[in-house]
Amino acid sequence: MNRQAQAAVLFLTGAALLHAGLTDLYLRYVKAGLQPLLLLSGAVLIAAATATAWYEWRRGKRNAPGDAPGDGQRHADEHAHREPRISWLLVLPLFALILVAPPALGSYSAMRTGTALQQPYGYDSLPATGPLRLSVVDYASRAVYDHGRLLDGREIKVTGFVALDHAGRPYLVRMALNCCAADAQPVKIGLTGRIPPVLQPDRWLEVTGTYTAERTRDPVNGGPVPFFRVTSARPVPTPADPYDETWNN
Repeated sequence: MNRQAQAAVLFLTGAALLHAGLTDLYLRYVKAGLQPLLLLSGAVLIAAATATAWYEWRRGKRNAPGDAPGDGQRHADEHAHREPRISWLLVLPLFALILVAPPALGSYSAMRTGTALQQPYGYDSLPATGPLRLSVVDYASRAVYDHGRLLDGREIKVTGFVALDHAGRPYLVRMALNCCAADAQPVKIGLTGRIPPVLQPDRWLEVTGTYTAERTRDPVNGGPVPFFRVTSARPVPTPADPYDETWNN
């Protein structure tokens, strides 16, 4: 590509990053905390593209044919060597980024990957009264590593998507990520109690219930998987941010 084409690709890349960063689209690729860096990267690329285009415009004016002996021939020689048009295929991923939002990782990936549950450094304080609204990761880590010490006897609400193992046993799952979707790994909760009779994989549910000491081992990596005793469940829309970032806190 010549410099003008490179500037155009830089500009489109920066615009795509800004578009993703200013909408919920970026949450399909990176965690929410990286939004400022994504916006900064987009702004830097657009600035670089603008500077490149301006530089090439100024150089073109200086090297216009007739300005000095030999300049016209040199200018013609520059345009005689055309770059292969196939290089413009580099632009296609940009349009894919803008026009096609990839789906978040779901039950297929979750049930083929071992649980990523890790013992946290500590736990946030819980309200003394009322239902507890916990993430899948928070419930699982408290149930396994804190043995449900502050959960027993409390009404709890947890939201995640449904996954079924090869035997049809249901799990509530949230994909947890450290940096971006490429390193997302599942944290799973087994469901017991009043489970809805028909469960669709990847359907998002808010389950209400209580802590149970029952647990099992993930067949993929042997990691601990706690259970949750369901008293009621209702479908909910897919959240704007489908990933959970609390697992490495």
